[in-house]
Amino acid sequence: MNSVINNASSREGSPPRTCDWVRTWGASPQPPDSSVSRIEPFENATLRQTVRITGGGHRIRIRISNEYGTAPLTIGAARAGIADTDGGCQDGSGLAVTFGGRPTVTVPAGAPMLSDPVDLRTPALSRLTISLYLPGRVDTVTCHGTFHTLGWLVPGDATDLASLPMDATPLPAQALITAVEVQPDTPAKAITVIGDSRVDGFGSTPGTDRRWTDLLAERLDARGGPARSVVSQGISGNRMLNDGIGTAALSRFDRDVLATPGLGHVVIAVGNDLIFSFAPDTEETAGFLSMFPGTSVGVDDVIAAHLQLAARARAHGVKAYAATIAPYGGSEMYTPEGDKAREQVNSWIRTSGAFDGVLDFDAVWRDPARPSRIRSDLHMGDNLHGSDAGYAALAESIDLSLFD
Repeated sequence: MNSVINNASSREGSPPRTCDWVRTWGASPQPPDSSVSRIEPFENATLRQTVRITGGGHRIRIRISNEYGTAPLTIGAARAGIADTDGGCQDGSGLAVTFGGRPTVTVPAGAPMLSDPVDLRTPALSRLTISLYLPGRVDTVTCHGTFHTLGWLVPGDATDLASLPMDATPLPAQALITAVEVQPDTPAKAITVIGDSRVDGFGSTPGTDRRWTDLLAERLDARGGPARSVVSQGISGNRMLNDGIGTAALSRFDRDVLATPGLGHVVIAVGNDLIFSFAPDTEETAGFLSMFPGTSVGVDDVIAAHLQLAARARAHGVKAYAATIAPYGGSEMYTPEGDKAREQVNSWIRTSGAFDGVLDFDAVWRDPARPSRIRSDLHMGDNLHGSDAGYAALAESIDLSLFD
């Protein structure tokens, strides 16, 4: 019976096969940071943002978040289409986005909202332009702090405009949109990566999709085989056990990872707990470290957190992988004690057998002559975060057969 259905669905002119929804792009929601606060409130304005999806399909739906909002959020109109250059939509691709069959919706404070399906064919690695009109005052905007999508603020309702108007101004962060999901033509799975700034791509060129997760998606698409999307749920400054910049990974795991439609694989790549716990308390670091409350943690705490996340992933029937923690010698956060703890956790990740696979990012980035440091050609200049070349090296090191 299945072979008859598959053959019929592949004939020219036949409707696409109905497959389960799969998340194809994501950004973990956060409270507004200082960059967004400078331009709040939003009122009688359109937010236009361009995101690059990883896996393709014939329908999309969009997740809008008011999870950190302090009042109900009204969307007066919404539209999505295949992105053109400079914030526009390709001719004829722009379509209205509705919610429960209506063009407007009010999202309660503290809640997300999923749009109706939109019949828009989106090839893998294509860019979407999504416009949201906010007719009323929005004082607190749920956002994502690191700016890796292109976005603009336009006065009034500009959702129907194919091209970006002259009075558009750049958005300093991703706002309100936290996921795009697709209905693919063939069964697909999502690889969701929970992590910190190195997952969020800090140090890569903004707006160019040069994070290692973006480049992994390109490699998976180029190889053919099973369809896999890659969803980055990194938050710069994030930790596993304590809140700080963003909710702790142990707390947000259900929302940002396990609730992912089509989830097949989880990658755990959070290394800040030890870096911050052992960081030197100096004049240079004091202001930064003040953003990270909570007690210091040690090797056993971080190992226990990894085991928790892996167990919770497997309880949902998905595979769990871990990335080793990359070096950070030479940065303001470095101490020998912290580096020793990092090496102990990395040794456990490699040898414990607790995971379905290991992404050994420490081995990729470390300088053979100075193993506590990142190779000089792979970091952005701060001895802590990758450059475009550094993130490319991580993506190239990954064994794609892990995700078959």
